[in-house]
Amino acid sequence: MDIEVYIQLFIAFFKIGLFGFGGGYAILSLIQHEIDKYGWISQAEFTDVIAISQMTPGPIGINSATYVGYAASGSVLGSVVATFAIVLPSFIIMITLVKFFFRLQGNKYMEWALSGLRPTVIGLIGAAAVVLMTDENFIDYKSFIIFGVAFLLTLRYKVHPILIILLAGLTGFILY
Repeated sequence: MDIEVYIQLFIAFFKIGLFGFGGGYAILSLIQHEIDKYGWISQAEFTDVIAISQMTPGPIGINSATYVGYAASGSVLGSVVATFAIVLPSFIIMITLVKFFFRLQGNKYMEWALSGLRPTVIGLIGAAAVVLMTDENFIDYKSFIIFGVAFLLTLRYKVHPILIILLAGLTGFILY
């Protein structure tokens, strides 16, 4: 048992949990950075992790941390360490914020800070999208057409998202 891998997992996913504002998609670029830094899994595996994490119940960031922890350490303990590390900062922050919530409610400085985080979250989500757009993931003109039609059906015609997912899946099955 190599304790160094568990320490790396804890530190990496604790940082991700601490600085990963905006949810799972916003932290994908942070997870990608740590994976590249330590070489835990390949880019193709990371893309598969994201796909599987989207399909399984629970937040994408936690599901990704669980898989990467297992892949990096080769054991369930690695999954537990990575999952615990990514959740711990949020737990600490929420306990602290709940303690001071009523005192900070309506505070203009707190509202300014939260307003400043919004563009950051959008940038992190955009970075995650760019990370996923590689030749390995075969994004081509057909994918953009499927995206465009799905976007149009959602925005203009208010088609139910589940129907769009089914239609996009069927279209992808037929085209590819």
